[in-house]
Amino acid sequence: MERAEFVEIRKRLHKTQKEMSQLLGVSLKAVHSYEQGWRSVPAHVERQIYFLLSRKIHDQETLRKCWDIKNCPPERRDRCPAWEFRSGTLCWFINGTLCQCSAQRNWQEKMMVCKQCEILQHLLDLEGDE
Repeated sequence: MERAEFVEIRKRLHKTQKEMSQLLGVSLKAVHSYEQGWRSVPAHVERQIYFLLSRKIHDQETLRKCWDIKNCPPERRDRCPAWEFRSGTLCWFINGTLCQCSAQRNWQEKMMVCKQCEILQHLLDLEGDE
């Protein structure tokens, strides 16, 4: 996650830097460092930021599930953690999902795939969310 994305999401969440530090369980100095680009945003913080942002979406029921968007065949879908935990709109949050037919090795690889996917793009591109 780049510093500009961190700042943008914090503002979309309508949080001050101090409030964001409390939500994320990090120091205020860490938030300052992320926003200034002095320190990279750790994977666990990035993941939590996306999760918080996803909870701000009010039309959760209307969002399409990843297995429908990707037309996953039953044999792949049945092995995927997103299906197992019925989290088709939170697939980006769960490690081990079978996007592109196999699980990615780490969070960075997963985010490279997820940021190209309609599911996470919808979350990041929402304008005027309340």
